Amino acid sequence: MNTDSSPAIWEMVVVHRVFRREFRLAPELIRQVAPGDTERAATLAAYLSEMLTGLHHHHEAEDKLLWPVLLGRVRLESDLIHTMEEQHERVAGHISALEELLPAWRAEADADRRDRLADTLLELHEELLVHLDQEEERILPLVAEHLTKAEWDTLSEYARAQLPKDRMLIQLGALLEDATPWEREAFLALMPMAARVLWRLVGQRQYRRECQKVRRRTIGVFHASKHT
Repeated sequence: MNTDSSPAIWEMVVVHRVFRREFRLAPELIRQVAPGDTERAATLAAYLSEMLTGLHHHHEAEDKLLWPVLLGRVRLESDLIHTMEEQHERVAGHISALEELLPAWRAEADADRRDRLADTLLELHEELLVHLDQEEERILPLVAEHLTKAEWDTLSEYARAQLPKDRMLIQLGALLEDATPWEREAFLALMPMAARVLWRLVGQRQYRRECQKVRRRTIGVFHASKHT
């Protein structure tokens, strides 16, 4: 765990869990769409677009605010940091390919684009697992040692600022779904009291409905004892 004066690197681990989970689930969700089912395609295309945008902004924050700082302070690890940058470029290539396919598939729900989307999502997921594992194992310890809390907070705030305001509770639900009790409590403590009340009264139900709409099943992780 972090102290008040050290970077809260645990936050990134929780964010990474969201990407691991959603991009693991997405290929099969896409493959299950029957040809011509444009209503289902529209639902999944919107969900996938939001996840891809979130991943893009997450990496953009690191490209702008993390890699340059580490390169200036941990010169012996420059090869590692350049490897991280190269992995970002490969992930960006997959994101571009997916964003190119999505509009036409959303409109037509054809089998060919559906299968290409699912295949590309599998490739993205495989690339992400390597990148996220390496980042957690080797980069986050460097962050803890060489970045200030203020610098880390700036990176976190940059990524959060990109989130659409009307999707904040959904994004919070995604973060909390697989979080530990300590992580849930810590994330909620970062929020104003009014936002915590809104989450308890409205957000949990919104996120359950979102999961049912996207995954066609409900989740049962948000018990009052965990989130109040």
